Amino acid sequence: MKRGKYVLIIFLVFFILIVATLTSFIYFEFKKTPTIKTRSYLEINLSGEINEKSEPDFFTSLIGVRPPLSMYDIWRNIQKAKHDSRIKSLVLRLGQLQCDWAKIEEIRQSVLDFRTSGKKVFAYIGEVLEFDKEYYLATACDSIILHPLGTLIINGIGGYVPFIKNALDKLGVEAEFEHVEEYKTAGNLFTEEGFTPAHREMMESIYENIFNIYVQGVAEARGKKESEVRDLIDQAFFRADLAKKTNLIDEVLYEDEFLNFIQEGGQRISRISHSQYTKISPSSLGLNKGKKIALLYGIGLIHSGEGLNKTIGSKSIARLIKSVRNDITVAALILRIDSPGGSALGSDVIWREIALTKKKKPVVVSMSDIAGSGGYWIAMNADKIVAQPQTLTGSIGVVSGKFNMAKLFDKLGITAERIALGKRADMFTSFRSLTDEERSLLKTEILWIYDKFITKVSQGRNLKKEDVDKIGRGRVWTGQQAKDLGLIDEIGGLAKAIELVKELINVPPGEDVKLDVWPKKQPLFSGMFQRRLIKSQSGLESKFNQMLQTFQLLQNERTLTLMPFWEAPK
Repeated sequence: MKRGKYVLIIFLVFFILIVATLTSFIYFEFKKTPTIKTRSYLEINLSGEINEKSEPDFFTSLIGVRPPLSMYDIWRNIQKAKHDSRIKSLVLRLGQLQCDWAKIEEIRQSVLDFRTSGKKVFAYIGEVLEFDKEYYLATACDSIILHPLGTLIINGIGGYVPFIKNALDKLGVEAEFEHVEEYKTAGNLFTEEGFTPAHREMMESIYENIFNIYVQGVAEARGKKESEVRDLIDQAFFRADLAKKTNLIDEVLYEDEFLNFIQEGGQRISRISHSQYTKISPSSLGLNKGKKIALLYGIGLIHSGEGLNKTIGSKSIARLIKSVRNDITVAALILRIDSPGGSALGSDVIWREIALTKKKKPVVVSMSDIAGSGGYWIAMNADKIVAQPQTLTGSIGVVSGKFNMAKLFDKLGITAERIALGKRADMFTSFRSLTDEERSLLKTEILWIYDKFITKVSQGRNLKKEDVDKIGRGRVWTGQQAKDLGLIDEIGGLAKAIELVKELINVPPGEDVKLDVWPKKQPLFSGMFQRRLIKSQSGLESKFNQMLQTFQLLQNERTLTLMPFWEAPK
């Protein structure tokens, strides 16, 4: 018996030593600074999912799973490469990207900034893809190269917005939602059979604005008239030879020919990968020094309580903002938002912390793909707000309601008896519909929340309340439209936000600042399970999974400032 006990102890000790050794090995592999030759090019494989910030996970790396790209790492690496004398050029290998237009714009602007150094940028396309977003990015490069058997497909932006009211009717489920106002379409998926006039007007406006930016950018980059670009998009399919003939690309090359093409004057140039170059410290290149700026990420659905992976819990982020506010070493806060909103109460908790922080140090908001409804609520009180032209924002409105499943329960033979101490104790039950009086009460409640929303927008943005109501009413705007309306201050990305912060804290334009990224820690296994879940889903499955997660997180939140699920142009 004792012998067995000793064997078990020895086994556990060896197991702990093995785990510790492996963890240490992986850790130091992550941290080990790579050697960069004096003539190198930085290669970034741009395909798949792009997160806002990196989520290192040692265990996924151990089993060979590549972590998703992050906007911060892409931006930082391109910035470093611009100043690194060893890096002679940048190569973007383009595949299908899982992100929206604002992230594409941010990378595109980083590429254009890199080119001001006089260094070359090459885009290599080796796949047959629907490629509008990716092609728009490629046009920022000096040269676009396509594989000889490749096909460039640029067929415009658009898609279908589903409505499931008829399906719910067949199931015996009735969606009962009240909203403020006609453009607040978060519930239309469940309550309508198609577009309402306001919903169609808003969607067409968003798509048209983003499409125009796309066409203008391509026309300028490729030396074409906008009408010519529109005609080419209508043509859609371009085999490699035709793509070159129409000047959509510059070269048609096999892989080995491409590697020879990027050599400088026949001299060999070495490759450094994006993941390896991420290990190069910005400070080693004279960057990321000076006054400390907190860069805090708010990513995902907003809900009350503690945050989960890729959600914004009001308690969690409020605690972080308070820590930034009380940190005397931090000169200012940049809040980077990528959120469709969620809980009105949760959003207001975060708004309050921003208001308190503004009294002690500047706050600048940088919007990514989406910062609407509750995402705009948490942004609207900042000293400055920055968004990309294609960012989806605004959506100043409120929605509330429930699903009445009485008919479904009847079909299934499920019965229930009422016990309620209070006239409206069962108002939000799924066993009956709302009465007319209850609908009226619900509408009154969300109108009150809406009034608070537009009042705070009016105060934060220095706009008349009646003007906010006109551009509010639940309407989603692009960043470009939002700037014209006074909802944001500047067009740009993280670089523009840093520029504005420097002005607010009196840092000269030529001096740098040190970014301190928050939150700092990531749950050990969270990245692995989430990435595997995402990888197994199609676009439609991902949307429905997003809806299910939304309902689960917001099941106890009665009043929502939430954007629709199908709003971003593809």
